[in-house]
Amino acid sequence: MIAPFLTLDEFEALRLAHGERLIVADVRWYLDGRSGRDAHAAGHLPGAVFIDLDTVLADPPSSAEGRHPLPSPERFAAGMAAAGIGDDALVVAYDDAGGVIAARLAWMLRSLGVDAAVLDGGVHAWVARHGTEQLEHGSNDASAASVPAVSFTARAWPAHLLVDADETGRLAASGEALVLDARTLDRYRGDAEPVDARPGHIPGALSLSCRDNVDDTGRLLAVDALRERLVAVGADRHPVVSYCGSGVTACHTLLVLEHAGLPAGRLYPGSWSQWSADARREAATGQQSSA
Repeated sequence: MIAPFLTLDEFEALRLAHGERLIVADVRWYLDGRSGRDAHAAGHLPGAVFIDLDTVLADPPSSAEGRHPLPSPERFAAGMAAAGIGDDALVVAYDDAGGVIAARLAWMLRSLGVDAAVLDGGVHAWVARHGTEQLEHGSNDASAASVPAVSFTARAWPAHLLVDADETGRLAASGEALVLDARTLDRYRGDAEPVDARPGHIPGALSLSCRDNVDDTGRLLAVDALRERLVAVGADRHPVVSYCGSGVTACHTLLVLEHAGLPAGRLYPGSWSQWSADARREAATGQQSSA
């Protein structure tokens, strides 16, 4: 399995070595409603295929399951095959948000044993080296007929890597696991909630924003700094459950755990969108008790 994050140099060496086996996936998506597909059409890395978060990397939203439930194995397999991603593919995913969206695809594939990584710095890192004039334009999405026919086997999501709402709440309350909220601190505290049913966080969870895993340019912090962040909240001493708004950016935390050499964590897929939609579940607000 390749490393969960690749520098631009590593990515370009891998692409040179593996040619068409390496699939570059554009996974741009925006909480504010902007179109990732439009961003892709306006300029993407050469050969990159657009993969839509809402239709390929998630089942339809619902209050019962959240905004981005994990897709059925059949939906995901069909989406991967349509994008030219087969069982033996090598995938590098990118976005323009420090990798926090692309991490969803990389984590999903890695959980199934498929080689996948996030391009550190994403499209910004690539443009900084090659310039915007080297970007490709136009549609190249997973519904296009231009990708080669491949087979991707539908397989169940590994149960040992997932936690449901009840278990997440129990683990957070008991302290048996470290439940980390990957959203920004203002959403964790309940100061702002732009999209979900209620503000706040799961009682007992700690804030560790995934967006603070990267610097102002969208590049990952040094591995020692990332490990220090995680150790400061106890990720070296306790099993980790990661959640966010809808189970997308929480995957970045899980990849960073691996990158930092710490034990693998688990994902709460429904995350705050599922939790907050159930009025029976308590919502905590305010500052975390420790950091």
